[in-house]
Amino acid sequence: MRPAVRALTVLYDADCSLCVHLRSWLLRQPQLVPLRLVPAGSAEARHRYPQLDHARTEREITVIGDRGQIYSGEAAWIVCLWALAEHRPKAHWLATPAGAPFVRVTMLAAAKYREATGAGAAGASVGGAAEVAGAAEVAPCDDRCSVPD
Repeated sequence: MRPAVRALTVLYDADCSLCVHLRSWLLRQPQLVPLRLVPAGSAEARHRYPQLDHARTEREITVIGDRGQIYSGEAAWIVCLWALAEHRPKAHWLATPAGAPFVRVTMLAAAKYREATGAGAAGASVGGAAEVAGAAEVAPCDDRCSVPD
């Protein structure tokens, strides 16, 4: 049985105007699961999560559950939506094979925006593991993406 998620910490790129906009949007939404937003690579992030690859969290959105669950890339954005009262049904759909292409396209568009505006040290990337309390690893993606609109 997976442990219940009672709170999530979202590590976001504080130097990216899109990421800062999305941070503000997330904070304005009614939350079923409380979201704490912390700049990626900050002293607070490094203190709270010394085990993380902080260079990677500056390129790729990372969400940490209160029981140590780690979500990155596409899984991170889906879990952010899952935490929101008005967007949980959409998050469930986006987590299906039918919804996955929409997540990927949205993240690709955001990555292109980040690349065009010079956000992030090397743009953002997606892929790697979605360590969702024992979930299977997400296949790597060559797209350079970080956040949806």
